[in-house]
Amino acid sequence: MQYYSTRNKGLRYTAAEAIKLGLSREGGLLTPCDFPHITEKFLRELTTLSYQERTARVLELYLTDYSREELLQFAENAYNVEKFDTKEIAPVRTLNEHTCCLELWHGPTSAFKDMALQMLPQLLSAALRKTGEEQKACILAATSGDTGKAAMEGFADVKQTRIMVFYPENGVSAIQEAQMVTQEGMNVGVCAVKGNFDDAQTGVKRIFSDEEIREQLAERGFFLSSANSINWGRILPQVVYYISAYCDLLKTGKIATGKRVNFCVPTGNFGDILAAYYAKRMGLPVGMLICASNRNHVLTDFLSTGVYDRNRTFHTTSSPSMDILVSSNLERLLFDLSGGNDQEIHGYMKSLAEEGRYQVSQQILTELRTQFWGGFCDETGTTETIARYYREYGYVMDPHTAVAAQVLEQYRAATGDKTPAVIVSTASPYKFCDCVLTAIGEEPVGEGVALLDQLYAATGMPIPARLAALEGKKRRFHDTCEQAEMNRAVLDFLR
Repeated sequence: MQYYSTRNKGLRYTAAEAIKLGLSREGGLLTPCDFPHITEKFLRELTTLSYQERTARVLELYLTDYSREELLQFAENAYNVEKFDTKEIAPVRTLNEHTCCLELWHGPTSAFKDMALQMLPQLLSAALRKTGEEQKACILAATSGDTGKAAMEGFADVKQTRIMVFYPENGVSAIQEAQMVTQEGMNVGVCAVKGNFDDAQTGVKRIFSDEEIREQLAERGFFLSSANSINWGRILPQVVYYISAYCDLLKTGKIATGKRVNFCVPTGNFGDILAAYYAKRMGLPVGMLICASNRNHVLTDFLSTGVYDRNRTFHTTSSPSMDILVSSNLERLLFDLSGGNDQEIHGYMKSLAEEGRYQVSQQILTELRTQFWGGFCDETGTTETIARYYREYGYVMDPHTAVAAQVLEQYRAATGDKTPAVIVSTASPYKFCDCVLTAIGEEPVGEGVALLDQLYAATGMPIPARLAALEGKKRRFHDTCEQAEMNRAVLDFLR
């Protein structure tokens, strides 16, 4: 299978080349030229397989220059009980007759980003071999909280790689920051950016398009690649867990073969819900894709009006991974819905860069309204939802998951749709102890890592071992820069 750019269909790449590059050099996102189709027979076969085997079976449909054997080995390396605290890897928990939670936070950093970023280093290392690449990969990532730690955890001391992570100063939770600035590994670097996530993300994209810095890096023996969800190697492993969740529902008899399921996804950069769309595109019986936003509800407004407008107030919330006003992966969706019209997409992205807004065609808007429903939840609603689900179901959820749970309720109230639904749970409650403690009626005593024991005492929910290990861990990274200085930070890192 080949891949092309959302802004230039004339550029064609193999799967290995697409994963190695991360982002097309003119700024477009690499996307498959075709989508494989899965059948009911395929899904029934997957129900008897392990998560690792399911991963290999799905990935081989797209990564045709990788063998099933090596993909299975990669999956076993990425998803095992030494890294994940449950053998199911991505378990589906029942809340009530019509609602389940897909828990994606049982990995080494207690966030859903592990599901892709434990696999991406395996895929990238293989891609370097397959393409005969002799230079080292300089992997850049902007993070709104979880990508940074998960990327560094995955790439720490991986041969032929260096990884630099930028995060918004004062824009992540105390535990998220502690995870990043204490990260071990001789090939990792971290820098806070003065501003918000969009500033960090824009800075990283600018570096990718900067011919001068690429030449300077080449002279030092490096080329640029990405660990953000702009890299196809990040999106593809996420497609797997939607298919796996459906298979688990089949296996346990919660749904019948062919029965549709709705997914409600808390999203900011649109990568996680895009993966659900791709699973549906392949033939997974998915009904509505419910896009859940927090106070930064640019996506909610877009799905309603067809106008994407980032010219608005940016809010820092208790669900920081959704504090985003420029949702990069939306570009891939628009490209597909436009029938692969790269010039149309180029126009939208040019308008976004120059004016901060764009308006899609009526054709695309109609398709969006058919397949997606958007809602948002404010801070009060987030707190109330955490409290209510703990009180009614004994289920402890983090703020991002709570946003999704609340928006799912909004959707059902607005539409009357009783289709079985899966809430995508993206982070452990322990990454947001202060918010969760407050919601369930406890007064937080201290901050960050100091609150882990208090939340355990209140709920009895086991503390993830790697979060517990943060206590007393020495800070390694202290750098801060302006967005305009990010180029310099990268060059200094690669001295």
